[in-house]
Amino acid sequence: MDQPHVLYEVEQHVATLTLNRPEVKNAFSPELIRAWRESYERARADDDVRVVVVTGRGDTFCSGGNLRDMADGKLVSWDMKRFLWDGVHRIALALEDLDKPVVAAINGAAMGAGLDMALMCDLRVCSDRAKLAETYIHFGLVPGDGGAWFLPRVVGTAKALELLLTGDPVTPEEALHLGLVNRVVPHDRLMEETIKLARRIAAHPPQAVRMTKRAVVDGLRCSLRSHLDSISSHLALLSETEEHRQAVRSFLGKGGRGGEGR
Repeated sequence: MDQPHVLYEVEQHVATLTLNRPEVKNAFSPELIRAWRESYERARADDDVRVVVVTGRGDTFCSGGNLRDMADGKLVSWDMKRFLWDGVHRIALALEDLDKPVVAAINGAAMGAGLDMALMCDLRVCSDRAKLAETYIHFGLVPGDGGAWFLPRVVGTAKALELLLTGDPVTPEEALHLGLVNRVVPHDRLMEETIKLARRIAAHPPQAVRMTKRAVVDGLRCSLRSHLDSISSHLALLSETEEHRQAVRSFLGKGGRGGEGR
């Protein structure tokens, strides 16, 4: 029996998605793309899930599309458009609908579309053996999976253009310096450290976590006035939750003084 192209498990409020095509460097397939999107939708609908982690099996996070199909003319013109818009891009849109934090555990090479898929996530923990690059330019292509949208928002416009127009690889240490990744950890501790981070986030009141993520994402696209209007509504709703009241009682019970909680 064939193995599923994406493994999905939930433990202690953390859902882990593992891309499971190590024999082809976790390259895209219709089944992998569909399962990846469905896994995000599944996590979104599951109230027990508070944080999502995505990683790859083997020595590669994700190698993206199949260049052989492009070279053989099997994926060009409208076939390419449909493959992207009806397939890979649905993963990005599913992530946009997911207001739970998503952490990429970059276990190995994340090249081209593979790096784009990591950039879609909210946080990135990187193995010290990982290889990162936006390689589209080497093949006469543009970053087709959102890289030109996500990368400038992570590292700034000028640096994003440099990485996209040269296709130069970035070491884990350089990626950390640029803010491309949040943390670099020893390879054999990647999942341990990523899960530890995910569980720290998951331990906080889930509604506050979700609204905080949404406030940051939406705040990048709206005016200050609109943001403040929205955030006042979020805070007003959260102030009525039992999670908030319990946290305040706990803080005051430990000797905290009023007004120090925020």
